[in-house]
Order: sequence, then structure tokens, then C-alpha cells
Amino acid sequence: MSSSAPRRPGNLTRPRSRLVGGPFALVLVSAFGMEISFFLLISATPMAAAAAGAGSAGAGLVTGVLLLGTVAAELASPVLMRRGGYRATLAAGSLLMGVPLLVLLAHSTLTITVIASLARGFGFGLGAVVLGTLVPLLVPADRRGEGLGLSGVVETIPGVVALPAGVWLAGHVGFGPVVSLAAATALVPAAMWVWLPRDVTADGPGEDGDQDQPAGLLAGLRQSGQRRPALIFAASTVAAGVVVSFLPLATGLSRNMAAAGLFAQALTAMAGRWWGGRLGDRLGHARLLAPALPIAAAGMAALFWLASPVAVIAGMGLFGLGFGILQNATFALMISRMPASGFGAASAIWNLAYDAGYGAGPAAFGVFVGVTGYPVAFVFAALVMVLALPLARGPRAAGGRMARVSAGQQARRGSHPGPPTPTRPARAGVS
Repeated sequence: MSSSAPRRPGNLTRPRSRLVGGPFALVLVSAFGMEISFFLLISATPMAAAAAGAGSAGAGLVTGVLLLGTVAAELASPVLMRRGGYRATLAAGSLLMGVPLLVLLAHSTLTITVIASLARGFGFGLGAVVLGTLVPLLVPADRRGEGLGLSGVVETIPGVVALPAGVWLAGHVGFGPVVSLAAATALVPAAMWVWLPRDVTADGPGEDGDQDQPAGLLAGLRQSGQRRPALIFAASTVAAGVVVSFLPLATGLSRNMAAAGLFAQALTAMAGRWWGGRLGDRLGHARLLAPALPIAAAGMAALFWLASPVAVIAGMGLFGLGFGILQNATFALMISRMPASGFGAASAIWNLAYDAGYGAGPAAFGVFVGVTGYPVAFVFAALVMVLALPLARGPRAAGGRMARVSAGQQARRGSHPGPPTPTRPARAGVS
């Protein structure tokens, strides 16, 4: 007589789904190309405009229209994706980023530069929203946060490498070669167009979504489950915009120390996105918001001691970690609260929150710093994230209510309620 008890199915461990398939790999390559192109010129183009006689006003105009085009594309992208499809919208964004640069090579006047920047901003906005939509559609639902984290790492590397490389190359080999390289990398998604899937469906709706009910941008903005994470993320992007714009200008801080701080922030942000995605898949992404906000705020507040290299490096490391976690957790949470037909709207709202905070933060900081000085102004930027803490409880509470309602509905239908997150097929369906 055997003494061994039979295995219960609940004790069996289901193998994890494969994370990177062919279509997802193409999306990652496309994102890498577009980000390289964007960061190569984001500082080099204003420098070239100023050197050509446009002055600081011309340099600011080039950057301003780039951001204007990006925001316009983010507003229009959900409609364009519904009408034209993912592939056509991504290809259009790629062409708008790359083709105007070929004209800029021949005619680098301020007018052509401004028009090219506006077109590139619109193209980049389209690409960012489409690629942000495709990632959660193409990765397994049980590893969606990890997939978003991986795409975040791929998108962050160009900012670390291409931003300083574009400035260095423009100064040593000329503006033309940098423009040529930016045009070539911008056209990578257009080259991938043939191999990208025509139609993509998620392997299940969002956690609280209805797969068959479409959701647009305005409908998404009316949902507290979208607004709250977007506002939390915007609070962190305010600080991120301040750091990138003003840390190199802070009085009492050497350029080398500012560069080291920004590098530390970039590295820990990548780690935060990856680690936050993996942890969020296991614990729930809403649970990460409340701890990530004070981590980022503490790092930002450490800049009060600008004279201390330890405070600057450690503070920027902490801020990057919290910011990276917030980047991933807010987007994953917004996706989980949308039907698959609304992933494009969630991506557009998230990108709008990114750009709004990145633009508003430096603008407000520029006013404060003249009155308070840099250390106190950096603390004010940290307080913006602290003020967002009450919002961090909202998504988690709402998620709990939705899970309890879902469980109650299943119980009334006579089925076992199971865990709060519904079981879905392992892979995304690509037709």
C-alpha cells in the first residue's frame, strides 16, 4: 500500500508563457529605432538653429513645435489607429520622422527646421502611442507588466546613449551626418511594416474591461481609473522635466556632477521599469504606486544638499528608481482598466501625461527658482509628488471593488469566483 497522497491540481505549477515572440521583437526594434532618431536631434537641432543665427529664440521655437506636434499626434492617434490600423499609423509616423530630415539635409533654414521639427514631433507621437498599444496586445497577459518593463528598458537606452552622442557628433563631424543617421533610424519602423501583424487582439480584456466595448480618448479621460494613474504619473514627470532641464544649470553644482547625477537617474529608471514590471505582475501594479511616489520624492528632495556629491548621486538614483516604477505601474494599471479596444486610448492618455508634466514642470520651476533658489525649488518639485499620494490609494481601492463585484457576479452565475484576475490564454492571438 502506497503512503503517497495523490497530487492535487492546485499544487501544480503552470509553466510561464514565452515573453518575446516574433511580432513583439519587431515592435522592440521599431521602438529602438524611433527613440534613437528622436534623441539624436532633440538637443542637436536647437544647437544648429542657434549656430545658424536664429539665436535662443529660434532654438526654443524648434523644441516648442516638436512638443506641439507630439501632443497633437497623441490626441489624434486613437482615431487614426481605429480608421487606418496599427501598421499604417506606425508607418506614417515613421515616414513623418524620417522624410523631412532628407529635406533638411538640402535646406537647413530656420523655416525648414521648424517645419521638420513639427512633422517629426507628430510622427514621434504617433509612433509612441501605436507602439505603446501593441506591447500589451502582443505579450502574454500574465506577463504584461514584465513586457512593458522590457519595452521601457529598450526605449530608455537611446536616451542614455543617443542624446549625448547627437551633441558630440554635431560638434565633431557636423550636423549633416547626425541628421542622416537620425533619418535612417527613424525609418526602421517603416521597414518593419511588412512583417508586423495586420490585426492584433489581446489574449483577454483588461482586468476590469469588456473586450467587445470600444473605448476612445474622451471616454477614457472620463474614467477615474484612467485619470488617477495619469495624474500620479504627471506629478512624477513634472519632477523629471525639472531634473533634465535644470540640474546642469544649478548653481553650486559642477557640470560633471550634474552629468553623473543624470546618468545615475537614467540607469536606476531602467532598473525600476524592469523590476517594477516583474513585481507588479505578481503583487498587482496598484500596490507599487504608494511606495514609489515617496521614493521618487525623497530622491528629489535630496537635491536640497546640492553641495554634497553623495546627496546628488544618491538622490538621483532614488528618484530614477521611483520614477521608473511609476512609469511602468501607471501604464500597466491603465491598460488593465481598459478593454483591449481601448488600449490605444490608454496609451495616448499616458503619453499626454508624460508630455504635460515634462513641459509644465520646467516652466513652473523657472518661475520659482528665481525667487527661492535651486535647493528650495527642487524641494517644491518633490512636494508635487507628495501631493499625489492620496490619488495612489484610489486605483487600488477601485481595483478591489471591481474584483469583488466580478467575484459576486460569477458566484451568482453558479461558477467559482476564483482569483480577482481572470484566467486567460497564454499567448496573444495574432490573425
